Amino acid sequence: MAMMTVRNIPETVHNALKARAKLHNRSTEAEVRAILEEAINPAGRVPLGDALAELSRSIGLSNEDFAVFEQVREKRAAEPMRFE
Repeated sequence: MAMMTVRNIPETVHNALKARAKLHNRSTEAEVRAILEEAINPAGRVPLGDALAELSRSIGLSNEDFAVFEQVREKRAAEPMRFE
């Protein structure tokens, strides 16, 4: 597992972290990990695939509707962009 050191934390922030950790019955280090994890993976976050599937259902799309795309889709691989 990776390690990280955070320097020059203001005393007020450090004291607030310690108080928050005590409120949640965990160490200050565990509290910082929990804060970072929540910032990266918020609890209410909906994965894009789930959101698209729900949108498709809500407008009434079916698997048969998507079969049309397979018929008209270009089968060869896309060409990479050139920056010349």
